Amino acid sequence: MTEHPEPIPTTDDAPAPRRRGRPSRKAASEGPDARTRILEAARTEFAERGYDKTSIRGIAKAAGVDAALVHHYFGTKDEVFAAAVEVTFEPALVLPAVLGGEPDGLGERLARFFLSVWEDPGTRMPLLAILRSAVTHEAAANVLRDFVLRRLLERIAAELDVPDPTLRAELAASHMLGIAMLRYVVRAEPLASADPEEIVAMVAPTLQRYLGEV
Repeated sequence: MTEHPEPIPTTDDAPAPRRRGRPSRKAASEGPDARTRILEAARTEFAERGYDKTSIRGIAKAAGVDAALVHHYFGTKDEVFAAAVEVTFEPALVLPAVLGGEPDGLGERLARFFLSVWEDPGTRMPLLAILRSAVTHEAAANVLRDFVLRRLLERIAAELDVPDPTLRAELAASHMLGIAMLRYVVRAEPLASADPEEIVAMVAPTLQRYLGEV
């Protein structure tokens, strides 16, 4: 009995290759839910693995989506990282609260806001990812400069119309980031276990000098 070979599929029979960077119809229909899952997965992946060891494919796997969908919504890994950080900071919503009230209380309000973000486990993870990655990776350093300086401290200094706003913003940032590094990354004692309000009381006058004196 002669065996007949399986017919070779023609071009019309073969499935059309998916174009990279575009989600399938099913993925696209998942819309905002899929985007939210990607952001949450990215925050966790960056915080636990650091910038260098995090990949688009790993984020997609953690979010339960195709890697093409991550590219579709956010583009490159740098852009995913920036988007994950922006969700945490939401600087536009923070500024009115920090700037509101008497000018001589700015340092205290800024110190309290900064520590409250770090004390919240949900927002601490992406911030840890920034600090750990910024030392060794330029993309993470760019995100740190963008969100901590340009979108927060420089805008505060500009609103107060103080001289040398960029220098003042960087001095204030160096003070707060130094505290964050020792308290949350290095976990140096007694700073690591100090009461947040005690830290606010000691740090606020210095921040006030940086940002509030003309």
